Amino acid sequence: MEAFCRKELPLSEELSFASQYDRRFSKNVLDNVHGTINLDPLSLKFIDTEQFQRLRDLKQLGLTYMVYPGAVHSRFEHSLGVYWLAGEAVQKLQTYQGLELGIDHFDFQTVKIAGLLHDMGHGPFSHLFESAFLPRVLNGVKWSHEEMSVRMVEYIIDEHNIEIDPQSLKRVKEMILNSSETVATKSMREKQFLYDIVANGRNGIDVDKFDYIVRDCRACGMGCNFQFQRLMETMRVLGDQICYRAKDYLTVHKLFATRADLHRTVYTHAKVKVVWLELHVLFQAIELMLVDALLEANNCLGISSHVDNPSEYWKLDDTILKTIETSSIPELAQAKNIVLRIRRRDLYQFCNEYAVPKNQLDHFKDVTPQDIVCAQKTSKVSLREEDVAVSNVRIDLTRGRHNPLESIKFYKDYVSEDSFSIQDHRISHLLPASYQDMIVRVYSKKPELVEAVSDAFENFQLKTYGTIPQVHGTPKKKCRD
Repeated sequence: MEAFCRKELPLSEELSFASQYDRRFSKNVLDNVHGTINLDPLSLKFIDTEQFQRLRDLKQLGLTYMVYPGAVHSRFEHSLGVYWLAGEAVQKLQTYQGLELGIDHFDFQTVKIAGLLHDMGHGPFSHLFESAFLPRVLNGVKWSHEEMSVRMVEYIIDEHNIEIDPQSLKRVKEMILNSSETVATKSMREKQFLYDIVANGRNGIDVDKFDYIVRDCRACGMGCNFQFQRLMETMRVLGDQICYRAKDYLTVHKLFATRADLHRTVYTHAKVKVVWLELHVLFQAIELMLVDALLEANNCLGISSHVDNPSEYWKLDDTILKTIETSSIPELAQAKNIVLRIRRRDLYQFCNEYAVPKNQLDHFKDVTPQDIVCAQKTSKVSLREEDVAVSNVRIDLTRGRHNPLESIKFYKDYVSEDSFSIQDHRISHLLPASYQDMIVRVYSKKPELVEAVSDAFENFQLKTYGTIPQVHGTPKKKCRD
């Protein structure tokens, strides 16, 4: 009966936002997650450009399809999904709180376009390009896909003469950057709750996650019992912030827990499900090899030089892998050899991993190949840094070591006017007491050096923590897929 207490617009005053444009100039597409998605005329002006169509050639999960064959979905379909969910979110708020919030067609259109264009700045191979490749070649220069998304939006508008209200464009760009901007900047905005729909830097709950969590789980064959529809139906704005019913806090927690599972590449515990561990280390070996291939090809192909210019950047996509693989240019021979090793499953060999103790997470520094090499004892072979690859894996629930529920506002029921946070002592004892993992994985680039690298890694852990890393599987032998 609670739902009947929500404030709805009188039927004579309620106006469907979707009906405010001529349907002759719109299109419907059938999405395998959300069903029919209606694309309005303004969105089609952006979609029907070569820059937006580039998203078809960017796989949402990068190279994950080499381990999970079904993970071939693209950022194109994800962007359409976020566009649709952004519009649905505003429509829900307008239906139940339209009068008090002052939501209008301008708001509706702006949030949808922000959802559509939020990933325009992503590079090839998902986040690997930004987090692993660019830091190695930009020499400390700060770069983010959110900022590049804004630059790409500006470029598309200028290149294709798209007419868009200047104030709407300003808000679209702010919404794309919202997850990284300061609290002080956000506090100056009118209707701040609208800015949190696509990219929520305030508490991490946004339609971007709603879409990719469901879409990625489906593609990887992983069951997903997170129901974003429940949160969409009951969300409410209090104090210029989107709040959720207190009774739904477990659904909110499931959002972050499912996201963490995806980051762990769907394995739950190495002792129980060894197959998931093997899939994860295989995937990381492939990623480490791809980064090495891109580094080898960078000078010849000028990959990093594209990131400063939107007119060149949009030409970068996942097909660069095929360019390297099929090239006959001598300068690309080393990069080509690495790509062929990936194709032939001649991968870097997993040696061992180490879970950083909980009490040392705050002061942990990334382990480097140099650390491993320097820890080598006398051996028949002498390791070099280029023989070792290290992956420092951080997994959390979006708030580091803190409970994500503490940054989210809840309300008791639909007639409540106050919001509150749910503290640790008020949540179910079945939920985890720790919210962050840090795992160090070490690989040998050459099969004959697996034993030497493993021994050096064990010695490093003895010197650093006084313990030997626990062996998973058979670390000194080839990890097979």
